[in-house]
Amino acid sequence: MEIYETLEALKRKALADKELQKKLLATRQSDRPLADFCRISTEEGLPLYEMDLIEYGESDYAAMRRSTNGGGENSPLLNCEDDAYEMFLTILERQEQ
Repeated sequence: MEIYETLEALKRKALADKELQKKLLATRQSDRPLADFCRISTEEGLPLYEMDLIEYGESDYAAMRRSTNGGGENSPLLNCEDDAYEMFLTILERQEQ
């Protein structure tokens, strides 16, 4: 399963299960937030590894930058667009409200 598909499946599960949603959001306060987030995902049957999550965010961000103004250094800074973990949790928080 691709990282995007894994994150989408985890998001659907978390939006349907408030306890899972709380556990995932609580990883922000952890000493090892990415490790705990990936552990919870894996326990839910959706294997996810820290480096895969980091690489997914960075490669997605790099593709966005390349598509803007020819991808040069004058491309606009896209705040937090390279952090798939943080973006995922933001989506969960907004759905909670």
